[in-house]
Amino acid sequence: MADLKVYISDELEEEFKKASMETYGYGRGSISKAAAEAIQKWTAERERISRDYSAPKDPVKAIRGMLKHVKDTSVELQHKAKKIRARNILGA
Repeated sequence: MADLKVYISDELEEEFKKASMETYGYGRGSISKAAAEAIQKWTAERERISRDYSAPKDPVKAIRGMLKHVKDTSVELQHKAKKIRARNILGA
């Protein structure tokens, strides 16, 4: 058996303890069983996602041409972005 220390909010801890004890009983090991089940499901989901996703062999080639419709230069786009950010910060 391995130890694993995680930090979660107090609210999540109480919710998790309550759910695990309702599911596995109020005896010893119920929280560990629930945690193991949660981690197993989470890792299985990550594996499924990575298996279903295939990264392109050449990422530059994959995105080349996506912005060909944009007529502004990169400097002009930077200036526009700066104005948009300033406007959003000021709430205008």
